[in-house]
Amino acid sequence: MVHLFRVAGIALLFAVFVSVAVGAEQEQEKLVWPHAPAQPRVEFVRAFSRPADLGIGKGFFEQLKDLLFGEAEARILRPMAVVASGGILYVADPGAKGVHRFDTAGGEYALITAADGAALPSPVGLARGAAGKVYVADSQLGKIFVIRPGEKSALALRLDVKLTQPTGIAFDAASGRLYVADTAEHRIHIFERDGSLAGSIGRRGTGDGEFNFPTYLWRTPEGRLYVTDSLNFRIQAFDARGQFAGKFGRQGDGTGDAARQKGVATDRHGHVYVVDALFHAFQIFDATGRLLLPVGERGQERGEFWLPTGIFIDEDMIYIADSYNQRIQVFRYIGGAT
Repeated sequence: MVHLFRVAGIALLFAVFVSVAVGAEQEQEKLVWPHAPAQPRVEFVRAFSRPADLGIGKGFFEQLKDLLFGEAEARILRPMAVVASGGILYVADPGAKGVHRFDTAGGEYALITAADGAALPSPVGLARGAAGKVYVADSQLGKIFVIRPGEKSALALRLDVKLTQPTGIAFDAASGRLYVADTAEHRIHIFERDGSLAGSIGRRGTGDGEFNFPTYLWRTPEGRLYVTDSLNFRIQAFDARGQFAGKFGRQGDGTGDAARQKGVATDRHGHVYVVDALFHAFQIFDATGRLLLPVGERGQERGEFWLPTGIFIDEDMIYIADSYNQRIQVFRYIGGAT
């Protein structure tokens, strides 16, 4: 009898070992879209919510503070936008009332707030600027801030125009101009380096070049501006002179339609990526608006989303603010030009 129990125990341990090994193997399996047997175009890379997820540990003084006052965990709460700049990841987070800075190269983390530690109550837009700068739009304060490399505070910019509800923001490297979507005013403002107004695009309406609550922006290296025209359920494009250059999108609940469009971005192949919060996915289109590939569905597993918002693309790396899953998901485009 003892022998039988011993054999059974060994068999059980072996079964557990095999189960763990299979689980680990499955965990390492690549997650790609579209699924086999089609040629993969996008692969999942990783997700992160905390500095530790990126290999960033706490410094001596942070550990001492935790020892004296109790451990305080830094984590993403409600990400709205994300930007990558020189090995540093910035995440705009109204839940944390600031912008997370994850320095993966230097192994450091900080929560960036306004001057003197004042909260950023609604940071919803980010844009990568020149020389490591990052611009932040706070919709509640009605202000644009700049985060300079190494600084622990975001400084408010002096602009000629008073903003009502700034959301999306984009930077043009060639001219140094800053593009800001003022959602409540249904307009895109363009600012020079000194904060003076260079011009504005749009007014409320449904025609070409008109907006109905515009939100997120994306500026390509060639100077093309993409605007999420939210309640017109479309993406509009403008050329380097600010002239209307095209549009695509329609309201609906089918693949390729729009329900609640959020972030927009392009990759180096000319594909246009649009995040849709109610679809819990991002969709990839060609430059004419033809759907190429949807990625994601509602859930909490890898490659699944819950009300995603912002997107940022750096080379072939795709960063998505997975808002209500409290994380950033990272993907890679592997399909080449199509």
